[in-house]
Amino acid sequence: MSIILPVNEHVPSIPDSCWLAPNATVVGEVQFGENCTVWFNAVVRGDVNAITIGDRTNIQDNAVIHCTYQRAATKIGSNVSIGHTAIIHGCTLEDNVLIGMGAIVMDHAVVQEGAIIAAGAVVLEKTVVEAGAIYAGIPAKKVKMAQGDVKDMIGRTANNYIKYAGWFKGGENDQ
Repeated sequence: MSIILPVNEHVPSIPDSCWLAPNATVVGEVQFGENCTVWFNAVVRGDVNAITIGDRTNIQDNAVIHCTYQRAATKIGSNVSIGHTAIIHGCTLEDNVLIGMGAIVMDHAVVQEGAIIAAGAVVLEKTVVEAGAIYAGIPAKKVKMAQGDVKDMIGRTANNYIKYAGWFKGGENDQ
C-alpha cells in the first residue's frame, strides 16, 4: 500500500481518480488534480513547502518531487509527464510539459507551457524555459522549438499513463 502521511497537520489531498503505486510515497502539503498517477518508488514530499499538481499528470518510477523550506514551493500543471528518476525541486512546470528521464529542474525555475526538458538535462535555479522549446544539456540550453508531432507526443504520453494505471486498477486494457 502507498505511503501517505500527514506532516505538521498537512494531509495530502488525492482524488479517487488518481492512482498511486503500492510503494509510492506522498507526504505533507500535497494537492493532486484529477487522474494523476504516481509510479513505483516515486516520492512526492510536501514536508517543507507546498506541492500542487494539476490534472492528468504522471510522476514516473523513482522520480522525486520536493521543495525548499520557506523559499520555494513546487507547482506542476496539467498534462505533465515527469520521467523516470527525474528530480523536480521548488520550481514551476506549466501545463503540457514533458520532463525527460533523469532530468533535474531546480528552485525557482519555470518550465513554460509545451516545453520539453531532455533526458539527463539540468535546469538551473531561476532559469525560464521558453514555451514550446526543447532544452537539453548541463546546464540545460534551448536546442530547438518543438514541432507539431513532438507537441502531440506530450498529450499522448499523458493519456498513455492514465491507460497504464487502468491496468493496475483492473480497468480497461485496450484504451
